[in-house]
Amino acid sequence: MAEHGYDPIKLEIYKHLFAAIPEEMGAVLQKTAYSPNIKERRDFSCALFDAEGWMIAQAAHIPVHLGAMPLSVQQALDILALNEGDVMALNDPYRGGTHLPDITMVSPVYVDGRLVGFAANRAHHADVGGMSPGSMPIARELYQEGLIIPPVRLVQGGELNQGVWEMILANVRTPDERAGDLQAQLAANQRGVSRMAGLVARHGREEIEAYSGHLLAYSERMTRHLIASLPEGRYEFEDRLDDDGISGMPVAIRAAVSILGDRAEVDFSGSAPQQQGSINAVLAITLSAVNYVFRCLLGLDVPNNSGCMAPIKVIAPEGSVVNARKPAPVAGGNVETSQRIVDVLLGALAQAAPARIPAASQGTMNNTLIGGWDQGRDKAFSYYETIGGGGGALPELDGATAVHTHMTNTLNTPVEALEYAYPFQVLRYAIREGSGGLGRRRGGDGIIRELKMLGPAQISLLSDRRQTRPYGLAGGEGGKPGLNLLIREGRSSHLPGKGTFDLLPGDFLSIHTPGGGGFGDKNKPDSGG
Repeated sequence: MAEHGYDPIKLEIYKHLFAAIPEEMGAVLQKTAYSPNIKERRDFSCALFDAEGWMIAQAAHIPVHLGAMPLSVQQALDILALNEGDVMALNDPYRGGTHLPDITMVSPVYVDGRLVGFAANRAHHADVGGMSPGSMPIARELYQEGLIIPPVRLVQGGELNQGVWEMILANVRTPDERAGDLQAQLAANQRGVSRMAGLVARHGREEIEAYSGHLLAYSERMTRHLIASLPEGRYEFEDRLDDDGISGMPVAIRAAVSILGDRAEVDFSGSAPQQQGSINAVLAITLSAVNYVFRCLLGLDVPNNSGCMAPIKVIAPEGSVVNARKPAPVAGGNVETSQRIVDVLLGALAQAAPARIPAASQGTMNNTLIGGWDQGRDKAFSYYETIGGGGGALPELDGATAVHTHMTNTLNTPVEALEYAYPFQVLRYAIREGSGGLGRRRGGDGIIRELKMLGPAQISLLSDRRQTRPYGLAGGEGGKPGLNLLIREGRSSHLPGKGTFDLLPGDFLSIHTPGGGGFGDKNKPDSGG
């Protein structure tokens, strides 16, 4: 036994045993889902929790989901007290969710009548009702964004709650697709429950609980070690979202990161108040972004669990854009504000660790939602996609080109799958050459994605960095901002970064995503690497 009371070899074995369970859950979810957004883009996340609600393992899925999911499990502990065979569903951002399209399911794991943990997954549904297809409009209140699901038993004692099931499907535009995706989530949790119960049966509850605690403590120690390696001080940075989709005014996010020995404090005081439009973030999103940034500085061999956040205090004033009050709309907080929070935190930490922090990546998910009536199939459709862009350059590396960055970790929808499922064509899918910022190391280039409508449709855009450039560092130039274009009858017009618009058959939608920022003065020689 080592000084911390555990066998280090056994600790490594348990790290992989626990991590394998959410990975397998993810494989089940992907292979059984109906929608291209889940089965092709893999817009979902899975995790495993102990009996007290601490996350002990997660799959390498979506950062914005995983950092926020512990608050969903807390609802299962505080509100519903789940029994064996129950499954809780929720999407309410103010009760453990993030934004309404993300539906979370939490299943308790019982062995011999005793609670030993939870399996949970969160998946982005391409429509959950609301005022526009895709359920991510520029709304003025949460109720316009879609169906709100409070913590509720979707399954009770192994039996589906038919009333809740039918209520959900009655409030969405694509009920068959939603039913398939929800069933896939249930199947994923069933796999997680059975695998966790199997571990307990083989190794005993006491050892499982002990090594869950050891892994949490190990991640906390490694995070404290990371923080202690940074120079003490207070590091401030501010960046802005273009607008909230309504006022047209930029929205500031400000952070001060204080390094205090082996602890850190992240203070968002001075950030803009919550906005009319749907870019507000709930506290879970802000915590998730903070967790992501510090986790990026840790080694890959450190398990990602609740221990990583133990030495970090977050101050996010209630009523601000980073901790909104209900019923503020939040569809974009999950996807856009989370990205800008990351940009701000990295900008602050670049002052403490300049050799380890990249320039700004594209800073947006370029959310594109298209829906309407598919005349060929005689049914409603709803398409959702985030589009990659340029990664920020590092001191010794150019930024990655045409990738999803930071708080999103999805794939793209393959052209063949997209054209098979929806009434439009992909006319162009290419690297946006020259969009990365110049520097000693160049920022990565963005993407151009161009779609042709085959029938009438409604589009919602929720994008950013159309007015501001992703920043460069150490003298590097910023990346090019993004661009949204509508081409109708050969004439091109600019679309704003955020809004909902009607499209006609034959219209072209052209999305040009931002490049990443460059690093270092391009006129100075490389110092090595």
